[in-house]
Amino acid sequence: MSDARQLRPIDAVLFDFSGTLLSVEPAEEWLRRAATPLGLHYSPTEAAELTERLLWAGRPGGPAPSDLTGALIDAYASRDLTPELHRETYTALMARADLPDPRLVDALYDAMLPPEAWVPYPDAAPVLATLQEHGIKVAVVSNIAHDLRPTFDQHGLSRWIDAFVFSYELEVMKPSPKIFHAACEALDVVPERALMVGDTTADAGAVEVGMPVLVLPASPPGVVHGLAAVLALAGI
Repeated sequence: MSDARQLRPIDAVLFDFSGTLLSVEPAEEWLRRAATPLGLHYSPTEAAELTERLLWAGRPGGPAPSDLTGALIDAYASRDLTPELHRETYTALMARADLPDPRLVDALYDAMLPPEAWVPYPDAAPVLATLQEHGIKVAVVSNIAHDLRPTFDQHGLSRWIDAFVFSYELEVMKPSPKIFHAACEALDVVPERALMVGDTTADAGAVEVGMPVLVLPASPPGVVHGLAAVLALAGI
């Protein structure tokens, strides 16, 4: 083992996806991309009112929905286990938003899937590149129901990622210890020598496997997210 590796506090960083390395695009852009192909156009006031209702109801990639009842509570809790569950849950959630056209439900869901729906935080690439330069491995560990590799490819981030670990591929979600152990196995590191970086209590569940955790609340798209703190914790 090199002297540098003996001295540094960690050998790997596990990053969450949404709200950590990338942010979902502004809600108005999401609505426009979904509505325009359907021939639907909304004034700024109409768009603002509609996106407000959608954010309350439950936007894919957005904040937790409000006022869940009945079966929606269990569905939301397990939504990232399979692609089918994810679509069923979010289309049911968005249907609560009193949409002006029923076609919007599926269109809005589909508009969340392509890479252009996601915006890397400005400090994501520099931090990932610096970690690689110092020999620190990186994994993306996400509760997600579709493959994020094309998104990382399109945004030029894949070159710095050593492993992707997704809940729908393992059929287990954070904070289950299984997903954190799977990431460590993929990187060939022990949990005590890895750092989990995320934005939710599910990410903080990594402490249960002996892993230190950094929780950074999600920032708006395009805003420097504070990821330089990762480098400080890595001893860089």
